[in-house]
Amino acid sequence: MRPRKKDRHLPACMYPKHGAYYLVRNGKWERLSADLQEALLIYAKRIAAGKQGGMPGLIDRALAHHRKKISENTAKQYEAAAEKLKTIFAEFEPHQVLPKHVAAVKMELADTPNMCNRILSFLRIVFGYALEWQEVDSNPCIGITRHAEGRRDRYITDSEFAALLNAASPYIRSILEMCYLTGQRIGDVIAIRLADISDEGVSFVQEKTGAKLIVAMTPDLQAVIDRAKALPRKVRTLTLFCSRAGKPVSYETVKEAFQALREKTGIHDVKIHDIRAKSLTDADREGKNAQTLGGHTDARMTARYLRGRLPKIAQAPTMPSRIG
Repeated sequence: MRPRKKDRHLPACMYPKHGAYYLVRNGKWERLSADLQEALLIYAKRIAAGKQGGMPGLIDRALAHHRKKISENTAKQYEAAAEKLKTIFAEFEPHQVLPKHVAAVKMELADTPNMCNRILSFLRIVFGYALEWQEVDSNPCIGITRHAEGRRDRYITDSEFAALLNAASPYIRSILEMCYLTGQRIGDVIAIRLADISDEGVSFVQEKTGAKLIVAMTPDLQAVIDRAKALPRKVRTLTLFCSRAGKPVSYETVKEAFQALREKTGIHDVKIHDIRAKSLTDADREGKNAQTLGGHTDARMTARYLRGRLPKIAQAPTMPSRIG
């Protein structure tokens, strides 16, 4: 690079050329602006982004900032998405990521649409923070649509559910029964505190949505609560479910136990989330409000959980009397 006698008023790696100012790094000239003040502002953003580790650094910071707003399960999904994105955009600075690059990610991961949609959702969140932190001027994910996901319609029959419960330990069985009777997500069920239980029912503040609801007490629900309280534990805890040592039960523990039950019973094609779907579907069939039970503000979200639905019975018209 030439000596900087006339350009000493400019910061390092910034040079004028053809009436504009450029950031020069690794032999590459990046145009900033023809206006000096604007060029200095852009320069500051570029240098700051580089010091923070480019895209990998932004992804880590965004995840750390966002994880306090999401459930443990969602956080783990976003962690996996973050690792994938840090590999894809390892050589990128945030301002270099354009809609065409996001579209390319969508095309590359088209064979796994569900995973790809989670990655796109997380990337949108990352750039939402980058925009708020004034590290980019726009969100390149805007306008990139999600993949269409196939609707899961697997319904756990009563006999299958009974087989799974009968094969479970008393500890896991009580958790699965509570999931079914309350219609709540696994994370919300294992977080039930004794203080959340009253004669009125079981109170929930859903971790994922923040929705508040009380599942009314029933004889079945009271029976499960009593059995859970009677399970042996070394220390008294404030939560309904815990290990023998008194430690909180984790989502992974329940998930792994359910996977073991699938192998034990030979019911391989069910997922633990299908229990919530069965609960809402059964409640809907009984004429109860599945949307309220699910804690949904949008009926379309509830509809995604309703499975094993019977076909509608169509009524044919009556033959006109004048036709002989």
